[in-house]
Amino acid sequence: MKRTQSGITLVGFILVLAVAGLFVFVGMKLVPMYSEFYSVKSALKGLAEEQGIANEDPAKIQDLFFRRLYISYSENVKPEHVKIKRIDNGWQMDVDYEVRKPMIYNLDVIGKFHASENLTKPSAA
Repeated sequence: MKRTQSGITLVGFILVLAVAGLFVFVGMKLVPMYSEFYSVKSALKGLAEEQGIANEDPAKIQDLFFRRLYISYSENVKPEHVKIKRIDNGWQMDVDYEVRKPMIYNLDVIGKFHASENLTKPSAA
């Protein structure tokens, strides 16, 4: 009885390699977008934990926010993407922005991101 080996052919290996390469390429485009969004969420959470932030004026709050983003090299969030509105015991800060990255030829990856945080006075316990 003759035993024959079976396995992946060269064409099959190249096809698997191409699919894996495509996933890596897409990941290289998407990971920085989500990393920046994580930086935005972290900056908002840091602002919310800051003492006396509810008593600051919106311009000061926005300045503090962008200083935090500057540290993490966020380049897609602009001042026009930030909205600060008054709520009962402080401020609500909303950040809405869109990131567009070219993918292949005329295909783009578009990410729409929204983050919101209430900047309020700590409640007395």
